[in-house]
Amino acid sequence: MIRHDIKGLYAITPDIADTYQLCEMTHQALRAGVRYVQYRNKLADDRLRLTQAEALTALCRDYGARMIINDHCDLAIMVNADGVHLGKDDMMVSEARDYLGKNKIIGVSCYNQLKLAIGAEKQGADYVAFGAFFPSLTKTDTVKASTRLLSEAKNYLNIPIVAIGGITLENAAKLVNYGCDALAVCHALFNTQCIRSTAASFNQLFTDIETISSS
Repeated sequence: MIRHDIKGLYAITPDIADTYQLCEMTHQALRAGVRYVQYRNKLADDRLRLTQAEALTALCRDYGARMIINDHCDLAIMVNADGVHLGKDDMMVSEARDYLGKNKIIGVSCYNQLKLAIGAEKQGADYVAFGAFFPSLTKTDTVKASTRLLSEAKNYLNIPIVAIGGITLENAAKLVNYGCDALAVCHALFNTQCIRSTAASFNQLFTDIETISSS
């Protein structure tokens, strides 16, 4: 199975019905160096979801970026996306792996539970996501995760760790310093005046920590 180096800013798309606008916003993030995009639209119907997923997958291909579909394994297959992200109410990792094949990316939300993450890795997950670390404007039914969980998880996991939930440029550095491999961001990225510069600033946090570590 291919090992995926999920690192830096991981863009999660907002609930937007206008496909052209959504692609333009995602285009700005990709131009700033974003290499992982998760398509998540809880308000779209099946037809719109297919249209948007197809458009975003093609856009990511142009930039050599990876396209991840939130929840819908069937949609991931239909648009030939690079993988899926699973939540607590979705199918198990092992089932998704059988469905998608060995080379697709499978990520799993583990909330604030290290035990879930360890189990997900054993089942074949490519990355896990913890959160919410801060109050989220995108999801209101979140559980609270502590920054200590990130450093603890590093001792048990051999796959990338993604931090999610209420992340902004003001609080993101703390999560990077505690050892997360990627930052999953929606509102603080796509609700800014300049998505491209905001995305670049998020990615710069990882460059800074690498510089410090190597010096």
